[in-house]
Amino acid sequence: MDIEDIKYKILRQHLVEQLRRKFSFDERVLAAIGKISRQLFVANGLEHLAYEDRPLPIAAQQTISQPFTVAMQTHLLEIKKWDKVLEIGTGCGYQAAVLAEMGAKVYSIERQKELYVQAQNILWNLNYQVTLFYGDGYKGNSAFAPYQKIIVTCGAPTVPPILLEQLAVGGRMVIPIGVNGQDMQLIECFGKDDYRTTRHGNYNFVPMLEGMAGK
Repeated sequence: MDIEDIKYKILRQHLVEQLRRKFSFDERVLAAIGKISRQLFVANGLEHLAYEDRPLPIAAQQTISQPFTVAMQTHLLEIKKWDKVLEIGTGCGYQAAVLAEMGAKVYSIERQKELYVQAQNILWNLNYQVTLFYGDGYKGNSAFAPYQKIIVTCGAPTVPPILLEQLAVGGRMVIPIGVNGQDMQLIECFGKDDYRTTRHGNYNFVPMLEGMAGK
């Protein structure tokens, strides 16, 4: 391990301690965040900011979520090993890496071609076995449904009905709902058309858009 690796390892541990002080996260979530090299996911030139608890710009005018937000969404999912997880909005791939590090089987959709290619390269180089799709997140991915967990990493005006259809009974969906700022909502499925929704704070995400970009 060279000096640069040691520096980032120390910064990761400082970030984990900061998150631990802010909220009683599942320790498995914090352990995953403590292992993943976030500096590899941010835009070139911003590596020195990778372990600050803040969102950062990435390609295609998008952002990598604030670590606290990543931790909260993951915490609410209650990931178990081998859970089949659908992620809407791969972005740079960092959230998918956290889920994979926790043992989930991750299927992730990205509408921006540039980000899809970038995430594929980063996750492959880090040896995370994530199945990525370049497509429209509003349609989900029925080919591998149902999913035990669904996570949406962009702000949706309403819950897309097709995503509810792809959520398994007993499953959990975490999705930010709203236009100018979002409520983080946890939707639990107890049976056909039987859902319970709880709210878990206010956040700001880039908007969830239909269609594909960068074809």
